[in-house]
Amino acid sequence: MGFEGDEEAAAIQISPKYSLFRYNSPLVQVSLIGLVCFCCPGMFNALSGMGGGGQLDPTAANNANTALYTTFSVFGILGGGVYNIFGPRVTLAAGCSTYVLYAGSFLCYNHHHDQTFSVVAGAVLGIGAGLLWAGQGAIMTSYPTATRKGTYISLFWSIFNMGGVVGGLIPFIMNYHRTEAESVNDKTYIAFMCFMSAGAALSLAILPPSRVIRDDGTRCTNIKYSKVSTEAIEILKLSRNWKMRLLFPAAWASNFFYSYQFNNVNGLMFNLRTRGLNNVFYWGAQMLGSVGIGYVLDFSFQSRRTRGLVGIGIVALFGTAIWGGGLASQLNYSHDDPPKRLDFKTSGNDFAGPFVLYFSYGLLDAMFQSMVYWVIGTLADDSETLSRYTGFYKGVQSAGAAVAWQVDTHKVSLLSQLIINWSLTTVSYPLLVVLVMLAVKDDDKSKEGTTNGSDLPSAPTIAGNIAKDYNEPVNSTST
Repeated sequence: MGFEGDEEAAAIQISPKYSLFRYNSPLVQVSLIGLVCFCCPGMFNALSGMGGGGQLDPTAANNANTALYTTFSVFGILGGGVYNIFGPRVTLAAGCSTYVLYAGSFLCYNHHHDQTFSVVAGAVLGIGAGLLWAGQGAIMTSYPTATRKGTYISLFWSIFNMGGVVGGLIPFIMNYHRTEAESVNDKTYIAFMCFMSAGAALSLAILPPSRVIRDDGTRCTNIKYSKVSTEAIEILKLSRNWKMRLLFPAAWASNFFYSYQFNNVNGLMFNLRTRGLNNVFYWGAQMLGSVGIGYVLDFSFQSRRTRGLVGIGIVALFGTAIWGGGLASQLNYSHDDPPKRLDFKTSGNDFAGPFVLYFSYGLLDAMFQSMVYWVIGTLADDSETLSRYTGFYKGVQSAGAAVAWQVDTHKVSLLSQLIINWSLTTVSYPLLVVLVMLAVKDDDKSKEGTTNGSDLPSAPTIAGNIAKDYNEPVNSTST
């Protein structure tokens, strides 16, 4: 078992110095994982963003999401080890296939109104999502060079969230004339399933890190394989890692707010077709947010530590302003006094304020998560270490989300939910500042987890790496 060889890497003999578009370049591989996530979690986000999984009663979706994030919290942490043992193709393909089952469960619910299938599918999806996101995190943070991690995180986040944009258009178009409907039609779920199936197939195009050569000629990793015992030990060590402890509040907060925003802002304040339209802009705002914060984190100052501190400060300011606006809106309605549902065509000026607020929530989500991923990416360069770090992040994130969906199921007051969300994100900022101050170095040699070839190589070294990558025999190792 391990990172198996790939014949695609030997297809074209082009120097990485002159081509960003090699198949084994970080640009192409990060773009591919972005397209995979466009089709699978991107469509899942669009479905969840409808509020209640596109159903009138959110109970089935809340319980399914609780099951999902409970198993996700376990397999998110274990996913990094699975990725290191089996490599990206098996890990990603197995993870992506579970998304189709989840969407299909709501197609079934449209006819039978029995949430058992949806809850079971949610639990299975949690396993698959843990595998997918651990692999995605390792690819996104370890394949680029240290000076361009923010740029590649932005690239991935933009492609991924374009899935939410397209996914938002699906229910908007297919339910446009159903102005009084409360649940989406069968065609909507079938369209989601088609995209998710395509994503599972596309995951087979991802190369293992040992076959990817960065733009400076270095390989992403020199480690060819890992063992179950090795990964078990390394995963257990994460709980004692002080860096992960400082990251814990940010990870817990980073998906906690979805149940509030999807069910109690978009789901309560707007009618069905407008919720689909809102999702187009919510996920579109994520693209803008990731690009903006990515530029700050890569290009704003020469010092990497300074860029990190400035990025955290910007996100904290935006977060304070946006959650403050959310508080002003939330004071106007509650579970006992729900708002009149707004329509983008007929509600006039009443639609504008809540729409801008929901758009801003999407902007903040991308800025916050891109910032956290950038911080994780500065803690190491090799994919083995980063797969464990991102797996820990996704595991803790999912545990928080599992709690959040049950908070909503038990009808905790909407004002309390908003205050909890605002408080969780606010607490994480000073801890991230401490992490950046102590762990992010401007000298690459001081970083932990750097592989042997991470320093800028000489021209012969680059040529040797390329020749080795394209000409060495392929070791076919069964996974």
